[in-house]
Amino acid sequence: MSFKSIPRSVIMLGFVSMFMDISSEMIHSLLPVFMVSVLGVSALSVGVIEGIAEATASITKIFSGVISDWIGKRKPLVLLGYGMAAITKPLFPLAHSIEAVLVARFIDRIGKGIRGAPRDALITDLVTKDQHGAAFGLRQSMDTIGAFAGPGLAMALMFFSMDNYREVFWYAVIPAFIAVACIIFGVQEPERKPTGKKKPFPIQKSELVKLPKPFWIVVAFAAAFTLARFSEAFLLLRADNLGLSATFTPAVLIVMNIVYAGSSYPVGVLSDRIGRHGLLAGGISLLIAADLMLAFGGNLFWAFAGAAVWGLHMGLTQGLLSALVADTAPADLRGTAFGMYNLLTGITLLVASTLAGMLWTVYGPEETFLAGAVFAGIALSGLTFLRGKYLK
Repeated sequence: MSFKSIPRSVIMLGFVSMFMDISSEMIHSLLPVFMVSVLGVSALSVGVIEGIAEATASITKIFSGVISDWIGKRKPLVLLGYGMAAITKPLFPLAHSIEAVLVARFIDRIGKGIRGAPRDALITDLVTKDQHGAAFGLRQSMDTIGAFAGPGLAMALMFFSMDNYREVFWYAVIPAFIAVACIIFGVQEPERKPTGKKKPFPIQKSELVKLPKPFWIVVAFAAAFTLARFSEAFLLLRADNLGLSATFTPAVLIVMNIVYAGSSYPVGVLSDRIGRHGLLAGGISLLIAADLMLAFGGNLFWAFAGAAVWGLHMGLTQGLLSALVADTAPADLRGTAFGMYNLLTGITLLVASTLAGMLWTVYGPEETFLAGAVFAGIALSGLTFLRGKYLK
């Protein structure tokens, strides 16, 4: 699939993701160190907050995805979710306690949850099945461009503001509202032919049984794999642990996300041609390598090398998992399918991030990343079992 053949609305959704991620990562690339160094909280608290935030987004996604199927419209929910995230961005510079940060993250992630499943379902609606890998790879790449541009801006602003976290957080409000404008003026969803029948609410047994077995297998595998992929906040804490100053802490995410952005779209296009299994296996193997670098590397070189390999593993896995959901979900239940996928992986991410925080607090960073490598090895074994049955 060439770039020119990608529908305009899919490209605009990529820009929406990019601008919102610039905003979010300007905040999130500094937030873990801000919480530890300014607010005085522990690594365990960081893990719990990150886990709760992402789980909140995932739980919300099931409802927004279901509603988008039920009403037959995706764009209004996408706009609501991104608009809500934009409006709540000012809460971060106003936060002066860990409770305030938790509330800000909670509300922000509700917005993410509302937009996620309808957006992914809308992308699926706009392309054909043999374009799934490329479409999701492109959106993921553009999203990830924002994910390294955001920390880059944060690092520059930290330098010029003499490490003024709150001033940087205020600047992050601007790209969030640009993202909302891109939705309003640039995204159109395809018209649906009226069936004349009243559509049943998707969250009931008669509807959920329409989701096929391959879909549930993909979701179960993705949830198991998520145990190995705890929050990237721990990459920042590892760099801080190894002596990186607060001004340059966002550089870790810049390195990770440059690699992530550069790999997602080519990997998606390649998976449409050769299949997804081998690329996923390679991605999980890279996660194991990254965990070992971060566990045993005793200086900042290994922190940045581990972050780069972590980014490559993301490029080989995250877009492909979304493409697999799109491959296996019925057309009239795509929002529900993406909602279920995000719900179960989000709950697992809460468990993974909380466990990582506990291991870090009790045993230290080495054991945290070693545990991640073990879980990744288990996921790789499960992927080998699935080959040929559910994955091509």
